[in-house]
Amino acid sequence: MISNGDIVLRLLMAAVLGSLIGFERERLLWSAGIRTHMLVGVGACLFMIVSAYGFQNATRMEHVVLDPSRIAAQVVSGVGFLGAGAILLKGNVVRGLTTAASVWAVAALGLAAGGGLYFAAAAATFIILVILAGIKPLEEAYRTRLQACIVQIRADHGALSTADVKAALRLRGGQIKRVTQTIGPDGKDDLVLHLARVAPSRIHNSVGDLAGRPGVHSATVERPNERPS
Repeated sequence: MISNGDIVLRLLMAAVLGSLIGFERERLLWSAGIRTHMLVGVGACLFMIVSAYGFQNATRMEHVVLDPSRIAAQVVSGVGFLGAGAILLKGNVVRGLTTAASVWAVAALGLAAGGGLYFAAAAATFIILVILAGIKPLEEAYRTRLQACIVQIRADHGALSTADVKAALRLRGGQIKRVTQTIGPDGKDDLVLHLARVAPSRIHNSVGDLAGRPGVHSATVERPNERPS
């Protein structure tokens, strides 16, 4: 059996490492913040200590066979309900997956600290922080290249078909979310295309070329949040 001092050290280390991950989530104002991550880390650490050392007397009994890893194994799946509580679905957008993953990862840190694997727990904390804070700017830079947009086209009636627009803008089927085509009071066609996963620079160039075609009076690109509500 480990000493009381070692038990406290492991619990404190799990709390500190969990707080570091929680602080990164807290600064982004997520519901699972510092306290949540600290509690998950300490709880997982305690489960690991109980699993590894709590049944030593029972294992010495004759004809008693216990697997000390079973409690720790249940933490991996059991912490999932906390992660599920951090996931939000708003329309077609899922938010909170990263926070849910961080809660799950902090449970692993707690298990490592509870098992006395201090270096592994500290190294994993550093890597997790790099992933959460360091990779985020790269992820956001990539997403700005692949955004949703709305293309509005006004043309003479029959001058353009949806297939013509798709070919002119060099779009794939999966990039077109919705197309509406109406006839205005002046008899001209108004086409509105809702697109996703398109590079803004490329789509602007293609729309500019499309605006110069015969029979096309205007062609513009807008971001969805730029449209008046």
